Amino acid sequence: MTNIHAIRSKRVVTPQGVRPAAVCLRGGVIEAITAYDAVPSGEGVYDAGDSVVMPGLVDTHVHIDEPGRTAWEGFHTATRAAAAGGVTTLIDMPLNSIPATTTVAALEAKRAAAQKKCWVDVGFWGGVVPGNSGELRALHRAGVLGFKCFLVPSGVPDFQNVGETDLRAALPELAELGAPLLVHSELPGPLQTASKKAAKSNPARHRTWLLSRPAAAETKAIAMMIRLAREFTARIHIVHVSSKLSVPLIRRAKSEGLRITAETCPHYLFFTSSSIPDRRTEFKCAPPIRDQEDCRSLWKALAADVLDQIVSDHAPSPPALKCRRSGDFLKAWGGISSLQLGLPIVWTKIHAQDDALNGLARWMCAGPARLAGLDGRKGALAAGYDADIVVWNSEKRFTVRPKLLQHRHKLTPYAGQSLLGAVEATFLRGEMIYDRGRFIGKPRGALLRRGEH
Repeated sequence: MTNIHAIRSKRVVTPQGVRPAAVCLRGGVIEAITAYDAVPSGEGVYDAGDSVVMPGLVDTHVHIDEPGRTAWEGFHTATRAAAAGGVTTLIDMPLNSIPATTTVAALEAKRAAAQKKCWVDVGFWGGVVPGNSGELRALHRAGVLGFKCFLVPSGVPDFQNVGETDLRAALPELAELGAPLLVHSELPGPLQTASKKAAKSNPARHRTWLLSRPAAAETKAIAMMIRLAREFTARIHIVHVSSKLSVPLIRRAKSEGLRITAETCPHYLFFTSSSIPDRRTEFKCAPPIRDQEDCRSLWKALAADVLDQIVSDHAPSPPALKCRRSGDFLKAWGGISSLQLGLPIVWTKIHAQDDALNGLARWMCAGPARLAGLDGRKGALAAGYDADIVVWNSEKRFTVRPKLLQHRHKLTPYAGQSLLGAVEATFLRGEMIYDRGRFIGKPRGALLRRGEH
């Protein structure tokens, strides 16, 4: 269907709640939300019936890897996966590409590589690494939406981790700019001690990997970032929170009024460490998947708004780097491939809860859009917002078959899982880009710059 001027459903997720409604479109934006019956079915009206109509997901934690490591993932394949999963905006992380996005020249190289390949809108984070504090203001002017750093080695030599001295050079600049700093929050000291002990254990067991990345590394790092946020009045965002011990630290920081936000990821909410078989290195990520108590605590933190969002941390690699033959968790690349599956993963876990649809939109649409400075434009169905919309069947169950995934590589820990919630159609600025397994037209995603509308 082309030239759509309205999308209607018995279940439209708006900031005011879920209700029968029609979303009226004009010029790529939402003109109005009207009563369901105010727009009769007919030509130019997409009638979703009982399927859910909600804002396109915003995923602010995606590793696309192009240019330089396009064999891992690329703009074309990543954004197709996003469209098929109802994600209409994603923000690319500054590392794993070559060059890393730590200078304006590197940002422009990445934008050049993305031209005419993106099925959804794509924005970019800049990187904070040792010695580049003088580049941050120029990167901000060039349009990055914020910055990312690692407190421990990232796994790639071209994106070095920072220490407190480096942060003290960068944070005054970022605070003045009002730009968020996204932080991989683990400290090296606890990891070094734990790794020596784990080296004596069987590397083919996930428990060995878990022992090598203790929760203390995460909590001590978060405590340091809270202290620096207080000192510099900086915006700090904690990525991929994995531990129950981190939750009270973040809760207290927020109650103090510090500019702290935090996220978790589907794999920490869906899997538990006790269920991961030996040698299944597709489950390896950093921080690691922890136990059932941690999982429950993260869900409670989301419900209490201690954690603000759920994003994928889609971090694929060629399957050979996963060391599947040896099953060695200590040597395998750490990263989980899941960009296409976030919506059904989360819905499978929360579908029976009261207010589940509003929670889904808060954690996977509005929260990430706010972090990236795209609120008012992305992340909600409201007048004046981009007409980025996903239509999905909340009752349809399916089994994850790798051949159906659009990621460049199909290895994922979700293979064979039964998930609830199937994306039927995805619209980008009012244009249908995905329809029940088919991609419509050509890639038309925009490359977003901070401040542009």
